[in-house]
Amino acid sequence: MKDWILRWYAPLFLFGFVGTAAWWVGYRHGPALWLLPLLGLAVVLSFLAERRWPYDRHFNQDHGDRARDVAHAVVNEALNLLSIASVPLLAAWMPWQYWPTHWPFALQLLLAVIGADLGVTLMHYASHRIGWLWRLHAVHHSVTRMYGFNGLMKHPLHQAVEAVGGVLPLLLLGLPHPVAAVLAFAIAIQLLLQHSNVDMRPGLMGRLVAWAPLHRFHHLRYGAAGDVNFGLFFTVWDRLLGTAFDAPGYRLGSRDLGIGTQPDYPRDYAGQLLAPFRVLPQGDVPALPAELLQARVRCG
Repeated sequence: MKDWILRWYAPLFLFGFVGTAAWWVGYRHGPALWLLPLLGLAVVLSFLAERRWPYDRHFNQDHGDRARDVAHAVVNEALNLLSIASVPLLAAWMPWQYWPTHWPFALQLLLAVIGADLGVTLMHYASHRIGWLWRLHAVHHSVTRMYGFNGLMKHPLHQAVEAVGGVLPLLLLGLPHPVAAVLAFAIAIQLLLQHSNVDMRPGLMGRLVAWAPLHRFHHLRYGAAGDVNFGLFFTVWDRLLGTAFDAPGYRLGSRDLGIGTQPDYPRDYAGQLLAPFRVLPQGDVPALPAELLQARVRCG
């Protein structure tokens, strides 16, 4: 029974919650605000699953970061809500409409997910190569444990940058408000799954969708070793970029996470908001464990 749960946890969580959101907003034409309590339910179920089937029990323990992570989540989701509320204003301003509004809602949502995934992935890739973007993005990489709330832990300016890269092109095509609302909800659900501490084992589907077993390697603290698995939803972009990586037998722990060259990166919320604009001490890149080094060689 446990093996079955761990195999199907991620796909059932993603398609169950996103499917419910699409049914409510797209087919029942219900108010998008009801997606907020649905997201709250997803967070609660995620935390319960992490405690029942943890990948690493130490990741469930408060490292003095819980209040900070809640602050990140509340601020960033509030900004998302304001952004979604502004979609009708942007639509009214644009004199054109290229979005295929005649398509079934599910196909419109799939198109939005693919478009946003490509844009966010490319912006994420750039954030590891452009200095000022990395300073904003480093807030997200400062975590020393992986659990659901990590996905919502971002500097608000970097979240805005990702939104510009991933969602603004869709809005300029005329993305309708209901599709935008469910897209934002789907991204939040996917971020919960990407950073989840559930010991999920999704098999073949886990090779196609960027869930925690692959995304954990993106948070490696060993310098450029973490420049892998950038995809938000799908792994295809990493295969095209040459940044796909997996080491199935390696169990990550807190020792592997964080920013190796900045072990004293600020841990409080205010400090993390200010960190991109300060000169922080830099150390040497930690040595990559031999097992991961061998896996990198195998992946090319």
